[in-house]
Amino acid sequence: MPAGSSGPPHAGGAAQAPDPEAPARVLRRFRSVFNAVRAHFQQVEKQAGLGGAQVWALSVVRDSPGLGVGQLARTMDVHQSTASNLVRSLVEGGLIESRRSGVDRRATQLKVTRAGLRKLARVPGPFSGVLPDALARLEPTVLARLEEDLGSLLKLLKPDRRAERTPLAQI
Repeated sequence: MPAGSSGPPHAGGAAQAPDPEAPARVLRRFRSVFNAVRAHFQQVEKQAGLGGAQVWALSVVRDSPGLGVGQLARTMDVHQSTASNLVRSLVEGGLIESRRSGVDRRATQLKVTRAGLRKLARVPGPFSGVLPDALARLEPTVLARLEEDLGSLLKLLKPDRRAERTPLAQI
């Protein structure tokens, strides 16, 4: 890059001047993403009376009867204590059953109740949330580029790493 240049070279070799409006445009896109996520969670809560993370956990248990709390945490990519709290609230609400099983009586198996199935029938999908669903539908090259670019942003933000495993519905 020539001395005095402020950006990466263009395809033609000339330096590209920074666009002073780019940060504001990108910020608006982040706002649009967060507002879409929030609107979905609000609709879920209004129709089902459950938070988005609870709905997702309920759907995972429905789709994998007999799984344990650890498996639920891995499937949802959340901390085990988060999954335990979700399970506790769903058991207390009568939406799932938790049974001790096998030789190791500490292990539990989860199963959706009829009330849980009725609750899920009232919920607009996708159960995992609109953002995880949209990310899963991106082209692999786009997703890889987005991951790399967000990594650059996160280096500047220096967030608390524990937040990575907190469901968006709980933020």
